[in-house]
Amino acid sequence: MRNVELKAIDPDPERTLAAALALEGVRDAGLLVQRDTYFAGTREGRRLKLREEEGHEAVLIPYARPDDPAVRVSDYALVGVPDPGALCDALGEALGVRVVVDKRRRLLEWKAVRIHLDEVEGLGRFVELEAVAPPDSDLSVERERVTRLRDALGIGDDALREGSYSDALLAREPEPELVAMARAAAANAYAPYSGLAVGAAVRTADGRRYAGANVENAAYPQSQCAEASALGAMVAGGGGPVAEVVVAADAAGLVTPCGGCRQRLREFTPADAPIHLVGAGRVPRSTSLAELLPLAFGPAALA
Repeated sequence: MRNVELKAIDPDPERTLAAALALEGVRDAGLLVQRDTYFAGTREGRRLKLREEEGHEAVLIPYARPDDPAVRVSDYALVGVPDPGALCDALGEALGVRVVVDKRRRLLEWKAVRIHLDEVEGLGRFVELEAVAPPDSDLSVERERVTRLRDALGIGDDALREGSYSDALLAREPEPELVAMARAAAANAYAPYSGLAVGAAVRTADGRRYAGANVENAAYPQSQCAEASALGAMVAGGGGPVAEVVVAADAAGLVTPCGGCRQRLREFTPADAPIHLVGAGRVPRSTSLAELLPLAFGPAALA
C-alpha cells in the first residue's frame, strides 16, 4: 500500500477543524484514541509499529517513508493482530522497544484523503494529510489533493515537520549540560516561604545557555519564578529564540511552569520546542509549549 503524506504543527486546532469541516464532501469519522509502539532492530530505512486503537482490532504496520518536511510517499502494510499484548511482549523481547506514542486523533476524510487532527502526548497538536493511492496510481492525483488541502487549511512552510512522532519524542532527551545548569540554579534558589526550590535553564537557537532560580519575597506578588529569571538573563545576554528549556525542582511530584511563565516562554519559544521537566530521582518528562499552552496568545496576535 502507498500514500502521499504531509505533517505540520497545528497552532490553532479550532480554526483547522472548522476549515476541514467546511470542505465540500468531507466526512467526519470521529475521535480515535491510539497507542503506537515502535520497535527497534529494523532494517535501515524501515520502521515497525504496533497500533492499538480503542474499539478496533490492533494492527502491525511495517513501513518505509523518507524524512522530508514536504509531501512524501509512504509504502506500508497492515497486518491484523488478535492478541496485541502478547505480540508486543514478543517483539519487545526480540527487537527492543524504541518509543511509545499516545495520541488522540480526530479523523476526517475527503476524496480518499485522511485528515488527521492529532493531539500527541508530549509533543502537542498536529495536522496530518494522508492521501491513499490505488496500486496503479502515478501519485499525481494524490499530490494534487494534498496540495489543495494544504491551501484550504492554511498550512504554511514554517509549520511543516519531517519524520514521525516517534522521532520527535526520541529527540526530546534533555541536554545534560542544560539539566546540570537548571539543577545548579535550583540549589541557589531563594525560597524561604514555599520551600520549593526551582531552577530553569534555556538554550537559544544559536547555542547560548542561561539559567535562573526562583526568588521569593515577603510581599508574595513580588516573587519571581525560575523561568522568568532565566529569560531575564537570556535577554540581558543578547536574547534570541529559545530552542530548549529545562525546569528542575527537588520535589517528589512533577513541577510544571505556572500559567504566567508559560506566557513568558511563549514570547521567545516556538510552539514545538522541547520543555523538559526534571524532578528528584524522576525520569525527565518532555513536553512542549503547544501542549502546555494551547491556543496561546503571542506576538503574531498583535500584528
